[in-house]
Amino acid sequence: MCEVKKETLSLQSDQRCVEKWTLWSKTVSVEIISLGAVITSIKTPDRNGQSADVVLGFDDLESYVTNPRYFGAVVGRVANRIAKGQFVIEGKVYKLAINNGPNALHGGLRGFDKAVWTCEAVENGVRLSHNSPDGDEGYPGNLKVSVTYTLEDNTLSVLYCAQTDQTTPVNLTNHSYFNLAGQGTPDIYDHEVTISAEAYLPVDDTMIPTGEIKPVENSLFDLRKPVLLGSRLKELPGPGFDHNFCLWVPGQPKLERKCARVVHPGTGRVLEVSTTQPGVQFYTSNFLDGSFKGKEGASYPKHSAFCLETQNWPDAINQPKFPDVLLRPGEEYIHTTHFTFSVA
Repeated sequence: MCEVKKETLSLQSDQRCVEKWTLWSKTVSVEIISLGAVITSIKTPDRNGQSADVVLGFDDLESYVTNPRYFGAVVGRVANRIAKGQFVIEGKVYKLAINNGPNALHGGLRGFDKAVWTCEAVENGVRLSHNSPDGDEGYPGNLKVSVTYTLEDNTLSVLYCAQTDQTTPVNLTNHSYFNLAGQGTPDIYDHEVTISAEAYLPVDDTMIPTGEIKPVENSLFDLRKPVLLGSRLKELPGPGFDHNFCLWVPGQPKLERKCARVVHPGTGRVLEVSTTQPGVQFYTSNFLDGSFKGKEGASYPKHSAFCLETQNWPDAINQPKFPDVLLRPGEEYIHTTHFTFSVA
C-alpha cells in the first residue's frame, strides 16, 4: 500500500495553481507536480538504510516553468528528435518548431512539459490528464493524454494513455535524470550499467538515426553485461551516450521486458527498468554544463546523471523501417514503464 498526499501551490510568475502529490511506501517516496507532470523527487535508501533523493531537479517551483533540460518532465507529443522538424501524413506536410540544431525535440517550444495537467487521485497514486488541441505545436488532431503514477512497495509504475480524432504521431516518455549516489553527486562514473538490447541506432552529427539498426556485438554499445560507466565513456567517441537501444525490432511481439539495470556499488542502490516500449534512450547528461543550480544549491555538470527514457525510436515518423509511431482515430496509445529500486 501507498500513502498519497496532495498540496496546492501557486506560481508567482502567472498565478497558476500547481498541485504537488507525494506518494509514500515503506521504502520509497515520490513527489510529482502537475506542471509538466514532473517527478521532482524520488527518495530511496542505501544499504545502510540512509535515504537520499536520486533524481535531479529544483527546490523552487518557478524553475520548473522554464526547465530547459526537462528535469523529471513528461515530454510530448513526440519525445526525442524529428529530423528537420517536419513529417508527412496522408500526403500533407506538417512543420514543427526547430529547437535542437536543425531538428525538433521533445514536442516543441511549449510541449507537454510546459502544461499544467489536471490531477485526480487513484489507488496508490495519481492520474494526470492533458488535452492537446488540433494544431498544438504544429501537430494534427485533438489529443487526450493521461499519465498515471502509482507506487507499490519499491516500484514506481508509469502508465501512458492517449486518444486522438486525427492521425498524429505520439511518443511519450518521462525525462528523469538519475544519480543513485544521490542528486548533487558530481558524476556517474562509478555506476555500473546493463541494457538488455541486441541492437542500437547509430546517429548522424545532429543526433538523428541514420536508419541503420546495428548489432551491439563487438562494439562500445554492448551493455548486455554490467559496464562501469566511467571507463566506457572514456572509450566512447563524442560527448557520451545519447542513443536509442532497440528492445525489439519490427516483426517481434510487443511484450513488457526488463530493459536496464543500474547499480551504484558505493551505496548499494539499484534501479531496474522494464517497459512495453520498443526502445530506451540512454542519455548520460552530455549537455549539462554546471550552469543550473539544482536542489540544495547543487551544480549539475556534464555526466552528473543518466536518463533511461523508454519510448519509440527517434524520428520514427520519417523512418519507414522503424516501429509505427502514428496513433489513429479509434485506437488507444498505451504503454507502461516500471522503475524498481532496491539494494545490492
